[in-house]
Amino acid sequence: MPTLARTDQTIIGRWWWTVDRWTLLALIVLIGFGILLIQAATPAVAVKNGLDNFYFVERHLAMLVPALGILFSISLLPPRHVRTLSIVGMILFAPLLAATLFFGVEIKGATRWLTLFGPSIQPSEFIKPFFTVVAAWLFARQCGRLGFPALGVNTTLYALIVLCLLGQPDIGMTALVSMIWFGQFFLAGMPMILAALLPILGIIGLFMAYYIFPHFASRFDRFISNSGDTYQTDKALEAFTNGGLFGTGPGAGTVKMALPDAHADFIFAVAGEELGLIGALFIVLLFAFIVLRGLWRLRGENNLFILLSVSGLLIEFGLQTAINLGSTLHLIPAKGMTLPFISYGGSSLWAMAIQMGMILSLTRKRYGLADL
Repeated sequence: MPTLARTDQTIIGRWWWTVDRWTLLALIVLIGFGILLIQAATPAVAVKNGLDNFYFVERHLAMLVPALGILFSISLLPPRHVRTLSIVGMILFAPLLAATLFFGVEIKGATRWLTLFGPSIQPSEFIKPFFTVVAAWLFARQCGRLGFPALGVNTTLYALIVLCLLGQPDIGMTALVSMIWFGQFFLAGMPMILAALLPILGIIGLFMAYYIFPHFASRFDRFISNSGDTYQTDKALEAFTNGGLFGTGPGAGTVKMALPDAHADFIFAVAGEELGLIGALFIVLLFAFIVLRGLWRLRGENNLFILLSVSGLLIEFGLQTAINLGSTLHLIPAKGMTLPFISYGGSSLWAMAIQMGMILSLTRKRYGLADL
């Protein structure tokens, strides 16, 4: 089998010896668990919808192939091209995000999806990685005092995205984008008085969301009182109880038969029942490893754009994971957010491939200005 020598100066050769292979390995294992759990969780959903047993499995694999191509292709790019890609992505998807307010498909009271020539996409999923990198670039320009009103443009972009997300409405995505943006702002040198006010602003935002958006108030009330329609979370906790330490075995779980979103937002419950506590904890450790490994790769980084970009992308990856796990385990109010590379969903899978491709690209070893 041919091997790549360290002196190989081809694109693939340079990529192999500069990319973080530990993160790459963790991603491959995580994707493998996603395939396993999709195979376990989706047949029951397919049967309930009158579809072929492996309908969702086949669709997931069909979406996974281009996702891997996207991830690999972006990981080959130098940082300047990642920045350009993100700017182009914002130009393409920001109008689509706004269009959901007028032409979006309503699902469960929210208009987050657009139907374009057949397939549906969720623009907010794609906005996250693109906006994270664009915001990092603008923060870096502001810190560099390059004579461009970068902070004003950055703040305006953030406000417009938040308004679009609240209009859908999507409180969880709004909170996620806000935490990413303010986290980057803090790293870029947020004024201390604003940093001190952030917890107060967060509490005010929570109260406003509670009184303005009835669906958020309903979920929050059910979480606090543990009463009302808590069917999904109750079934998810039952799955973890059934799984015990070692689980019932792949495909042998029963709770997924009665769990409506077993293949999507609550797929971790399937992992808890069929893989047990050991298997579920291993998946959590994979997510934690990817975040911590990414932060480790930033040690000694002196390029502010790369530091802010990777930090924001890792915040996004870690928080989305935490929100999904917290909802499944009834640690926070239920929120429809996918588990990266595990849950079924094309928009989520492709957007996450873009995001991880960016992380792999920006954390590659660089030896000179030509790599920037």
